Amino acid sequence: MRTHRRHGRDRVLLASGSGSAAPARAAAPPANGAGEPGSPALKVITTRHPGRWVAAAAIAVLLAMVASALITNPAWEWEVVGEFLFAPSVLRAVVFTLELTALGIVFGFLLGTVLALMRLSRNTLLSSAAWGYIALFRSIPLILQLLFWYNLALLYPRLSFGVPFGPAFFDIGTMDLIGPVTAAALGLALHQAAYAAEIVRAGLLSVDRGQREAAAALGIPRTRQLLRIVLPQAMRSIVPTAGNEIIGLVKGTSVVYIMALPELFYQVQVIYNRNGRVMALLLVATVWYLVMTSVMSVAQHYIERHYAKGRA
Repeated sequence: MRTHRRHGRDRVLLASGSGSAAPARAAAPPANGAGEPGSPALKVITTRHPGRWVAAAAIAVLLAMVASALITNPAWEWEVVGEFLFAPSVLRAVVFTLELTALGIVFGFLLGTVLALMRLSRNTLLSSAAWGYIALFRSIPLILQLLFWYNLALLYPRLSFGVPFGPAFFDIGTMDLIGPVTAAALGLALHQAAYAAEIVRAGLLSVDRGQREAAAALGIPRTRQLLRIVLPQAMRSIVPTAGNEIIGLVKGTSVVYIMALPELFYQVQVIYNRNGRVMALLLVATVWYLVMTSVMSVAQHYIERHYAKGRA
């Protein structure tokens, strides 16, 4: 008799010389290897997976080829990479890149949360305004938005604050109010808010409506319902997508090079335009982007694990 059983992911074949079915409790042999008196010994045969070994061997060969291409080709100029990897100007550019990312994410998700709540509002004007904002800023490329804010003074040399279509209380020069760094942070935040709004809205909708109804039946205020009941549960859906957006924004800050701001990509361009070591300096930027995104990926993993507590 031959029977098949599942042990984990591998199928095993239990072979027996008897023609009758053995009891279920006797399917696996005792720890000492001996069967019950009078019953034949069972032989366990593990199912082989040759495809896995072939795929693993192919991947190993490809990795070895990539390592060989990186190590043996002198055009990579690894000594130049080591020279500029921790250069003061490069480190300052890395810090500035992280600052731009933080500004874009913090203000982007704050505004995005407000927009998400507006989208979920029963007020037609609020939901329509939020929908229009999201549709507009998701349709315009980030580089165009940055250029628009950077050149806003061409449209409005001075910004006035007062009653619409009425008297102005005071005004200020646009160049004094919106400098290059402010324009970059503003463009990144407003662009990110459109995507953050949909991420937060999807997370809020993922929470069962019965949670809100139960909280309302207990007389819990709506703000407390949102902050203490709905949002913690919604974070399980928000965090993975938000983490991807943060990592994407780290790389997206490279677009501000058009504004001559000293972020990482612009700084390595300045260096290789001066010394001609193009590939080595591009590799320096690559290494730093890998480091930043890897650290954020690890942080995302632990945050996801924190909010996954209690999930069955």
